[in-house]
Amino acid sequence: MDRLWAPWRLSYVANAKPPTASDPCFICANLAAGCEHDAENLIAERNARSVVVLNRFPYNNGHLLVAPNAHRAELADLAVQEMLEIQQTITRLVGVLRAMMKPDGFNIGLNLGRAAGAGLPGHLHWHIVPRWNGDTNFMPVLTDTRVIVQSLGQFHALLCKELGGGIS
Repeated sequence: MDRLWAPWRLSYVANAKPPTASDPCFICANLAAGCEHDAENLIAERNARSVVVLNRFPYNNGHLLVAPNAHRAELADLAVQEMLEIQQTITRLVGVLRAMMKPDGFNIGLNLGRAAGAGLPGHLHWHIVPRWNGDTNFMPVLTDTRVIVQSLGQFHALLCKELGGGIS
C-alpha cells in the first residue's frame, strides 16, 4: 500500500472546529502583526486597500485569497475604491499565476455568509484557485485527499519574488 504523507495538515485536522462569531479574524490579526511577519503569516502582498494571502489549507497548488484590509462582512460595506482595487488585484494575480504555473483555468469566487460556505464570514475574501485539466482524479473523489505538489513556503517565496513585494 502506498502512503501519502501530509504532516502539514495535522494542525488543521487537530484543531478543526466550526468557526464562531467570537473567533479572531486571521486576516486582521495577520495584517496587524506587521510586515516583518508576512512570510510566516503567508501574506504575499500588501496594497493600499487590499491584501493577498496564501490559503493555509489550499484546494490546489497556488490557492490565494484577496481581501480588503478593512474588516468588511458585506459587499455593500466596501467603498468603491476598495472594490476596484480588489478586482484589479484579482485580475493581475490571474496573469501572474498564468505565467508562473501555466494552469488550464481558474475558479475565482467569494463565499458570502456561513450558509454559502464562508469559513470566515466576517471578513470578505475572494478565492483564486488555479486548475489543471485532470487535477480532479481518483484521490479527492475516492479518498477525500488532495495532493498539493509544492510547500506553502516555497510557493510564497516564488510568488513574492514574482510580485516584487511591498505595498503598491
